[in-house]
Amino acid sequence: MKKHVLIFFFTLIIQLGFSQSVTMLSAGTKSSLRGLSVVNNQVIWVSGSNGTIGRSIDGGKNWNWTAVKGFEKTDFRDIEAFDDQTAIIMGISEPAHILRTVDGGNTWTMVFEDSTKGMFLDAMEFKNEKEGRVIGDPIGGRLFIAQTTDGGQHWTKETWKNRPIVDSGEACFASSGSNIRYLNKRWHMITGGLSSKLYKGKNGLILPMIQGKETTGANSIAGNNQQMLMIVGGDFNNIDATTQNIAISHNGGKTFQNASVPPHGYRSCIEYIDNKEWITCGLNGVDISKDNGKTFTLISNTGFHVCRKAKKGTAVFFAGGGGRIGLLRK
Repeated sequence: MKKHVLIFFFTLIIQLGFSQSVTMLSAGTKSSLRGLSVVNNQVIWVSGSNGTIGRSIDGGKNWNWTAVKGFEKTDFRDIEAFDDQTAIIMGISEPAHILRTVDGGNTWTMVFEDSTKGMFLDAMEFKNEKEGRVIGDPIGGRLFIAQTTDGGQHWTKETWKNRPIVDSGEACFASSGSNIRYLNKRWHMITGGLSSKLYKGKNGLILPMIQGKETTGANSIAGNNQQMLMIVGGDFNNIDATTQNIAISHNGGKTFQNASVPPHGYRSCIEYIDNKEWITCGLNGVDISKDNGKTFTLISNTGFHVCRKAKKGTAVFFAGGGGRIGLLRK
């Protein structure tokens, strides 16, 4: 009898410990959303295919949807917002564009354009409201990097010699705008494909993640700015596979280990929440860890491309295909 009681209470504790869920919010678009920027608990911006931009100023209850004039066929796979009026969006290719708004998305100014053959932008990151970087697929065997020091008004391409040299078949995934991050006072970039590496400078470190195909490798990196990093990915053609879909480092990326219970499939984005808590999402659902990545628990079967915590706040939002937008409930 005592044994059964103990099992009951142990099960109850586990359930209470992972009581989080994902609540679907009303969207209003069918576009695929991969760009997500959460300024605070109330101001959220999203971007995606068909030139789509969405903005909410009431915590996701209501949304204003627009298609950027002249860019109705552009896929804006990343967005960086600074407040309810100012944001920057990244159009991936043919040609690649970066646009900026200062009036809540009513009008946009082109601040970067590149029609170089093979140009494909993957992600954008700002370490503060002035300094930011954008990363793109390799051209001539080197990753493309451009940077800004004035809040995205002007962009400068990184010099050729300072761009990381990559292997043949190695590139980046434009899956969630999170394969470049500024962590521990350094820029971190990750790649996938035939090779999957972590770059904190010109030289890359091979990651202990699945690789060897165009569809495999690292997709997203996050950190707690205390030397802990987590990198997720997998094979987006095998969304339920859990083999080598996460790499965890406790020493700033010098060495990595796997999770005892990894996320439940391919994951395109990971985000640090607080304390020992991390959230990750992919095409087949959302996982959460409350023990710094030792174990992950599936809390939703709904697929999302990207998850982000508020820069100034506690709210965590999700965005994905078919215009899906979600909110983490605790």
